[in-house]
Amino acid sequence: MGSTSAHNNEGLGRRDLIKRSAALGLIAVPTMSFLSACASGDSGGDEKVDKGKKTEKNPLGVNEKAGMEAVIFDGGFGTKYVEDAVKDYEASYGKVKFKATQDIQPLLQPRMVGGNPPDLVDNSGAKQMDAATLIAKDQLAELTPLLDAASFDDPSKKVRDILVPGTIEMGQYGDEKVWRLNYAFTTFGVWYSKKLLADNEWEYPKTWDEMLALCKKAKAKGIAGWTYAGKHPYYIPFTLYPFIAKIGGWDVMKAIDNLEPNAWKHDAVKKAFEAYYELAAKGYILKGTPGLDHIQSQTQWTKGKALFIPNGSWVENEAAPTTPKDFGMTMAPPSSLDSSDKMPFETIWAQAGEPFIVPKQGKNTEGGMELLRIMLSKKHAQNFATLVKSLTCVAGATEGMDLPPGLASSSDALDAAGENVVNPRLPDWYQTLHKESVGGALAELMAGRMKPDEAIKKIQDAADKTAKDDAVKKYKHA
Repeated sequence: MGSTSAHNNEGLGRRDLIKRSAALGLIAVPTMSFLSACASGDSGGDEKVDKGKKTEKNPLGVNEKAGMEAVIFDGGFGTKYVEDAVKDYEASYGKVKFKATQDIQPLLQPRMVGGNPPDLVDNSGAKQMDAATLIAKDQLAELTPLLDAASFDDPSKKVRDILVPGTIEMGQYGDEKVWRLNYAFTTFGVWYSKKLLADNEWEYPKTWDEMLALCKKAKAKGIAGWTYAGKHPYYIPFTLYPFIAKIGGWDVMKAIDNLEPNAWKHDAVKKAFEAYYELAAKGYILKGTPGLDHIQSQTQWTKGKALFIPNGSWVENEAAPTTPKDFGMTMAPPSSLDSSDKMPFETIWAQAGEPFIVPKQGKNTEGGMELLRIMLSKKHAQNFATLVKSLTCVAGATEGMDLPPGLASSSDALDAAGENVVNPRLPDWYQTLHKESVGGALAELMAGRMKPDEAIKKIQDAADKTAKDDAVKKYKHA
């Protein structure tokens, strides 16, 4: 879900000076927490609140009288699922100051630097803060207290024991510490209208030759093969990264994530780039796509102007206002290249997403974690699935539920993938490289303005530059 940098929205005067100073390493931000004293209640200042007494119902020791503040990204999932959990929080604890926004980074970066952040942040969307940088600057609370607390529904189980496998790992950055809790379990793939294909007696293509053949048939009927979020070209990897993994094996993507020399020059990457370039070269991309944002491209897709769109499972909710009732929204794995692929057709990218963080300098960090614990209850996990048509990181939470078509297809694809689920980390380990360098080159490639070899060279150069940058913390797959 999106990503453009918000440098143009920085504040002025003292705020601007603080931000620029912090960026230059002139402010030891973490030390500001030592200036905080303790207060007993709902402080309106910058003081930490006292901790409450730990009980079976209050395993984190939340101060029952203290207020807390949550800032939630208002994107594809909306915010009602959090607002509903807030009501349960307030039934036991203090009032919650709640704010929904799409401007996470412009709104909160100055507050993080200034030492007065909120207590819980849904750090998502086009203007999310760089989590790796926040961790490096010691601005996030480590979430082990939450993971080791009793789960909301069953005190005999810890929170960590009720999560879908892989959720905890998505919050780790090179060691065992966990810095964020990704609430949604997202599947990424090629999305299409089951009705549009059925009406034309077309089947979803399982190989790239079949993909090109189908796009040719669609073009003859005035329907484009593909569209995508041209203004946010980092959506393209939602299908390109697992496509690369299929062609060359998971180790190819791990080498890319690990910033290994010449990783982007692997033959599997070249084949994948050449395949995607062919879509542009043969006129199978919807005209005007490079100028569309995620909503505009999804709208063109739900209008039947294009067969396929690379996206995540939030699209069913995000595109709901323009989706016809009989659309039959369906997710499929990216097509295989051919029979020489190292991984099967069913291979998909799936991972826990929608990252929630608890700022270390928040006044009520226990309150921030408690709201997350409530959100991880079965009641609120099912509420999330009902409201936004997506899975959560709570294992088995949707068992017995009647799922909408897109979510049901995601669940089926995940089941069919079995162990063939890949989890690229470049997007969260090296956000700037992924969004700006990779995304920028892919934008040119898909617009037909850059040949595959040139795009690969630009990305490899950017990856090499990141690998040599001592200011960027490095991570590796275990």
